[in-house]
Amino acid sequence: MWGCAVAAVAKTKKTSNPDLFSDVSILRRKWQAALKPGRDLPFFEDVLLGSLGRLADHIMLVKDTGDKIRASHAGRYVEQWLETEIRETPFDGFPPDCALILREAVASARHTGKPYLATAHCVRNGLVQIYDVFALPVASRWGGIMTSVYVNQRGLQYNLLDAVFSAAGDGVLSLATIRDAHGRPADFQIVHLNQGTSRLLRLPPDELRWHLLSAATHVLCSPDVFSKLCVVIDTGISEQFEVSDEMSTLKISAAPVGDMLALSLTDVTDMKRREQSFRLLFDSNPMPMWVFDVETRRFRNVNDAALSHYGYDRATFLSMQLQDLWPRDEWEEHSRALVGVGDVYNSGRNWRHLKADGSEIEVLTFGRRVTFEGRDCFLVSAVDITERRRAEARIAYMAHHDGLTNLPNRVMFQERLRHDLERNHPAGKNVAVLCIDLDLFKNVNDSFGHPVGDKLLIEVAQRLAESVRGGNLVARLGGDEFAMILAANVSPNEVSAQAAQIIEMVSAPYRIDGLEVVIGASIGIAISPGDGGTAEELLRNADMALYRAKSEGGGVHHFFEKEMDRLAQRRRDMEIDLRHALASGEFELHYQPLVDLAQDRIVSFEALLRWRHPEKGMISPADFIPLAEDIGLIVPLGEWVLREACKQAAEWPSDVRVAVNLSAAQFRNRNLSQAVFTALAQSGLSPLRLELEITESIFLADSEANLAILHQLREFGVRISMDDFGTGYSSLSYLRSFPFDKIKIDRSFVRDIAERPDSIAIVRAISGLGRSLNISTTAEGVETVDQLDWLRSEGCTEVQGFLFSPARPASEIAALLGKFGSRATRAA
Repeated sequence: MWGCAVAAVAKTKKTSNPDLFSDVSILRRKWQAALKPGRDLPFFEDVLLGSLGRLADHIMLVKDTGDKIRASHAGRYVEQWLETEIRETPFDGFPPDCALILREAVASARHTGKPYLATAHCVRNGLVQIYDVFALPVASRWGGIMTSVYVNQRGLQYNLLDAVFSAAGDGVLSLATIRDAHGRPADFQIVHLNQGTSRLLRLPPDELRWHLLSAATHVLCSPDVFSKLCVVIDTGISEQFEVSDEMSTLKISAAPVGDMLALSLTDVTDMKRREQSFRLLFDSNPMPMWVFDVETRRFRNVNDAALSHYGYDRATFLSMQLQDLWPRDEWEEHSRALVGVGDVYNSGRNWRHLKADGSEIEVLTFGRRVTFEGRDCFLVSAVDITERRRAEARIAYMAHHDGLTNLPNRVMFQERLRHDLERNHPAGKNVAVLCIDLDLFKNVNDSFGHPVGDKLLIEVAQRLAESVRGGNLVARLGGDEFAMILAANVSPNEVSAQAAQIIEMVSAPYRIDGLEVVIGASIGIAISPGDGGTAEELLRNADMALYRAKSEGGGVHHFFEKEMDRLAQRRRDMEIDLRHALASGEFELHYQPLVDLAQDRIVSFEALLRWRHPEKGMISPADFIPLAEDIGLIVPLGEWVLREACKQAAEWPSDVRVAVNLSAAQFRNRNLSQAVFTALAQSGLSPLRLELEITESIFLADSEANLAILHQLREFGVRISMDDFGTGYSSLSYLRSFPFDKIKIDRSFVRDIAERPDSIAIVRAISGLGRSLNISTTAEGVETVDQLDWLRSEGCTEVQGFLFSPARPASEIAALLGKFGSRATRAA
């Protein structure tokens, strides 16, 4: 049976892994076989007693005594390895390389609860020996855990220096000097070399070893190399030099050892290529670059871009030190920045540099430590950011200043106001804010154009800036609105005097492009803390006071009052309601009749907008129309009026027209013609029955474009009427610019016609003008029979007013027409 087993084993050995019967494998199987079900570790006796044989010399028993790990017993082989007799010996008493691997193996075995194999590389007398260190954790029958460690050499030992020498990437070789009859070096013979030498010289070792340099063809055979090697032998001084062929560049270090030479060969081909690339990038780079010595701070190289940018010739630049580029007041800061610099440097701030002509530039510098010509140096590139910094400063300035007048803008004004309030409040000092708006500025823009308006704003800004003293500030908030801060704890009387002085100063005539221009100013004033404790409150309240000054006709200043805040809130509430009203259908049209005096009947109705608020009832147009214009609602509101008036007029008798008022904002929208055509198309009303009433304000801006719209509408058949004639500046010139169908005499002339001769003269002149130009005339605001008689006698064509009827809802038009019939004036 045993013979069969042995045979079986022998057969198995031929076909299985040879490691199967190694000492480590045998111990691993014994440990596994001794492990009983339900136990974590086998007992020591079951694994290691009885059948170890020769393995016993390779076993060491390790115990953990609590404070230290100790080896309690070891075989002769282990003791020889550890060079120590083992008797309860701590690991600290072992050679360091052995102790380190033992700790690793024992700790790993105990942690995992399984055998652990480690490998030790021990160096003795220059020879490297490899050992298997196999730790097996076992249990003691008396309690506790022990570790049995097996140690055995694996493979052959080898010489460490030979291994390093052979494996080195650089070439290492020894040359014997061959001398002639006179004792002079005549040749050199290679007596020893490593694989690195064979690789670098691109020849097999056998074609190099024992061969003379003079008989070979590799790079060491050149006359130049031979000459340098002879110098080393003759002087006994080591030398380094480089040799190249078409494929590579080698750096050779030659050191004399008696009559022999020790050579090391290093392939520097890639480094040389990098240096060549560096020089190409350095010399041709458009960015200023230089190399300076870390120790001396002298420049060692510079590219053409730096010479051109800084204005030096090469010789002068290379004679300078780094600090020659620095302004003297930054020497210490520059020097501190260089202390402790690593391999890479990026400037964390802008630096000032001096050019050859003494001018300064701002730069960012970036550096990298390099070896240049054998010296520790820094390669530096400089980015000139002077223009960028100027642009940034300009942008920062523009962000806080008005582009036209160069005064501070709204942003800077608010920042400064907050600062003044924070500074003055703890001391109990006030701050005054003046909001300044130019009177009649729009007329200047409309009459003379925006270029003149811009020049006027510049001159106004200069006058205001000259009036500012001390810590006060004047700013342009936008358009023709300026603001001023008086931060010197001024009294209301002083603020009032200052405001009056500003109005007088701004109102003085201006001479612009040969024109004399006269404007005025209105000012609103708010003073902290009573009128507000924050910048926002003060500015808002000063603006409300300005609104009051403007509403009083301009040319005055007004202090903020609490009542203004209430009115402003009322305006805000109305704005919200107004926006909601159009969508909710709260608007309606009322119509006032126009009576033709010759026919003595109603020939037209003027559509007048009314707002029926669900809670406040009827709101006067005088209250909501200006607000609708301010908030941009007048255009959609005007389009609704057009559609509704045309739709309702389409139900009237065909000889009765409807008149609709247009605002200048509707002309600016440029969609007016389309809105009129759409209203007519949807309602089916004839264009001949629609009359559009305009005021001369539409001619004050974009007059040519507005005239084109009027001509387009008139050609379509729509009648055009000039409303409030005689109250503007240039009404007569407008009559020549456009063929109006009707002019309406303002009610201010009709009201006093019976008492004032000048009113009679004006009405007579307008009526005569209408007859001469074949334009009908309508007198507005007729309330008495006397007024009617005067107007009839002066030749007015039509009349309109409460004498006949106030404006009525659309539902009453039919009854109104029936009441007046064909004898309107008698019905009145």
